[in-house]
Amino acid sequence: MGTVALEHDYPVEPRELWAIATDYGALQEVMKGIVSFDGLPEGRTETGQKLNIQVSLFGRLPSQPYAIEVIECDDEAMILRSNEKGAGVKSWQHTLTVTSIPGGSRLTDRIEIDAGFLTPFFVMWARYLYKARHEPRMRMLTGATSAVQG
Repeated sequence: MGTVALEHDYPVEPRELWAIATDYGALQEVMKGIVSFDGLPEGRTETGQKLNIQVSLFGRLPSQPYAIEVIECDDEAMILRSNEKGAGVKSWQHTLTVTSIPGGSRLTDRIEIDAGFLTPFFVMWARYLYKARHEPRMRMLTGATSAVQG
Protein backbone atom coordinates (compact mmCIF):
# COMPACT_ATOMS: atom_id res chain seq x y z
CA MET A 1 0.00 0.00 0.00
CA GLY A 2 1.25 3.47 -0.87
CA THR A 3 0.04 6.83 0.35
CA VAL A 4 -0.12 10.28 -1.24
CA ALA A 5 -1.06 13.35 0.82
CA LEU A 6 -1.23 16.81 -0.73
CA GLU A 7 -2.54 20.21 0.37
CA HIS A 8 -3.41 23.16 -1.87
CA ASP A 9 -4.57 26.58 -0.69
CA TYR A 10 -7.06 28.82 -2.49
CA PRO A 11 -8.04 32.46 -1.85
CA VAL A 12 -11.78 31.66 -1.83
CA GLU A 13 -14.37 30.72 0.76
CA PRO A 14 -14.43 26.99 1.65
CA ARG A 15 -17.97 26.46 0.28
CA GLU A 16 -16.92 27.81 -3.12
CA LEU A 17 -13.92 25.46 -3.26
CA TRP A 18 -16.07 22.53 -2.04
CA ALA A 19 -18.63 23.14 -4.79
CA ILE A 20 -15.93 22.97 -7.50
CA ALA A 21 -14.09 20.03 -5.91
CA THR A 22 -17.25 17.89 -5.87
CA ASP A 23 -18.52 18.75 -9.36
CA TYR A 24 -18.04 16.20 -12.15
CA GLY A 25 -17.93 18.88 -14.86
CA ALA A 26 -15.17 20.68 -12.98
CA LEU A 27 -13.28 17.37 -12.63
CA GLN A 28 -13.34 16.91 -16.39
CA GLU A 29 -12.14 20.49 -16.86
CA VAL A 30 -9.22 20.28 -14.40
CA MET A 31 -8.10 16.95 -15.90
CA LYS A 32 -8.33 18.09 -19.54
CA GLY A 33 -5.33 16.82 -21.49
CA ILE A 34 -4.29 14.43 -18.70
CA VAL A 35 -7.22 12.07 -18.19
CA SER A 36 -10.39 11.88 -20.24
CA PHE A 37 -13.53 10.34 -18.78
CA ASP A 38 -16.37 8.61 -20.58
CA GLY A 39 -19.51 7.98 -18.57
CA LEU A 40 -19.17 10.55 -15.77
CA PRO A 41 -22.60 11.84 -14.76
CA GLU A 42 -23.51 15.51 -14.70
CA GLY A 43 -23.78 17.36 -11.43
CA ARG A 44 -22.06 16.74 -8.12
CA THR A 45 -20.90 13.71 -6.23
CA GLU A 46 -23.43 12.09 -3.91
CA THR A 47 -23.04 9.54 -1.15
CA GLY A 48 -23.78 6.07 -2.47
CA GLN A 49 -23.05 6.72 -6.15
CA LYS A 50 -21.53 3.76 -7.99
CA LEU A 51 -19.98 4.72 -11.30
CA ASN A 52 -18.60 2.44 -13.98
CA ILE A 53 -16.74 4.69 -16.38
CA GLN A 54 -13.94 4.58 -18.92
CA VAL A 55 -10.69 6.52 -18.49
CA SER A 56 -8.02 7.31 -21.06
CA LEU A 57 -4.65 8.77 -20.16
CA PHE A 58 -3.78 11.86 -22.16
CA GLY A 59 -6.73 11.08 -24.44
CA ARG A 60 -4.40 8.87 -26.45
CA LEU A 61 -4.08 5.59 -24.60
CA PRO A 62 -6.88 3.04 -24.96
CA SER A 63 -9.81 3.55 -22.61
CA GLN A 64 -9.82 1.37 -19.51
CA PRO A 65 -12.74 0.44 -17.27
CA TYR A 66 -12.72 2.24 -13.93
CA ALA A 67 -15.15 1.92 -11.00
CA ILE A 68 -15.85 4.61 -8.42
CA GLU A 69 -17.99 4.21 -5.32
CA VAL A 70 -18.73 7.40 -3.38
CA ILE A 71 -18.63 6.26 0.24
CA GLU A 72 -19.33 9.70 1.70
CA CYS A 73 -20.02 13.16 0.35
CA ASP A 74 -20.78 15.32 3.39
CA ASP A 75 -21.61 18.90 2.38
CA GLU A 76 -21.63 20.10 5.99
CA ALA A 77 -18.25 18.64 7.01
CA MET A 78 -16.87 19.08 3.45
CA ILE A 79 -15.47 15.53 3.30
CA LEU A 80 -15.56 13.31 0.22
CA ARG A 81 -14.46 9.68 0.43
CA SER A 82 -14.40 7.29 -2.50
CA ASN A 83 -13.19 3.77 -3.21
CA GLU A 84 -11.96 3.30 -6.75
CA LYS A 85 -10.41 0.53 -8.83
CA GLY A 86 -9.50 -0.30 -12.38
CA ALA A 87 -6.89 0.55 -15.01
CA GLY A 88 -4.30 -1.56 -13.16
CA VAL A 89 -5.26 -0.45 -9.64
CA LYS A 90 -6.67 -2.92 -7.11
CA SER A 91 -7.68 -0.18 -4.65
CA TRP A 92 -7.55 3.64 -4.77
CA GLN A 93 -9.09 5.09 -1.61
CA HIS A 94 -9.41 8.85 -1.89
CA THR A 95 -10.33 11.26 0.90
CA LEU A 96 -10.78 14.92 -0.03
CA THR A 97 -11.42 17.57 2.62
CA VAL A 98 -11.91 21.31 2.43
CA THR A 99 -11.10 23.42 5.48
CA SER A 100 -11.03 27.11 6.29
CA ILE A 101 -7.66 28.85 6.60
CA PRO A 102 -6.82 32.54 7.06
CA GLY A 103 -7.45 34.22 3.72
CA GLY A 104 -9.29 31.33 2.12
CA SER A 105 -9.50 27.58 2.12
CA ARG A 106 -7.38 24.44 1.92
CA LEU A 107 -8.09 21.34 -0.12
CA THR A 108 -6.41 18.20 1.21
CA ASP A 109 -6.20 15.00 -0.83
CA ARG A 110 -5.17 11.72 0.79
CA ILE A 111 -4.98 8.65 -1.42
CA GLU A 112 -4.21 5.08 -0.30
CA ILE A 113 -3.19 2.98 -3.30
CA ASP A 114 -2.78 -0.76 -3.79
CA ALA A 115 -1.61 -1.76 -7.24
CA GLY A 116 0.54 -4.73 -6.25
CA PHE A 117 4.12 -4.47 -7.42
CA LEU A 118 3.16 -1.40 -9.49
CA THR A 119 2.13 0.57 -6.39
CA PRO A 120 5.23 2.85 -6.43
CA PHE A 121 4.47 3.82 -10.04
CA PHE A 122 0.84 4.62 -9.21
CA VAL A 123 1.90 6.64 -6.15
CA MET A 124 4.08 8.81 -8.43
CA TRP A 125 1.20 9.08 -10.92
CA ALA A 126 -1.26 10.10 -8.16
CA ARG A 127 1.13 12.77 -6.87
CA TYR A 128 1.41 14.21 -10.39
CA LEU A 129 -2.33 13.90 -11.06
CA TYR A 130 -3.50 15.70 -7.94
CA LYS A 131 -0.86 18.44 -8.21
CA ALA A 132 -1.94 19.01 -11.81
CA ARG A 133 -5.48 19.83 -10.66
CA HIS A 134 -4.37 22.87 -8.65
CA GLU A 135 -3.66 25.42 -11.41
CA PRO A 136 -6.80 24.75 -13.48
CA ARG A 137 -8.91 24.75 -10.30
CA MET A 138 -7.32 28.07 -9.26
CA ARG A 139 -8.19 29.55 -12.67
CA MET A 140 -11.77 28.31 -12.36
CA LEU A 141 -12.13 29.87 -8.91
CA THR A 142 -10.29 33.16 -9.39
CA GLY A 143 -9.58 33.70 -13.07
CA ALA A 144 -5.87 33.82 -12.16
CA THR A 145 -3.28 32.82 -14.75
CA SER A 146 -0.76 31.66 -12.16
CA ALA A 147 -0.96 30.64 -8.54
CA VAL A 148 1.25 29.87 -5.58
CA GLN A 149 1.31 26.18 -4.69
CA GLY A 150 0.18 25.43 -1.17
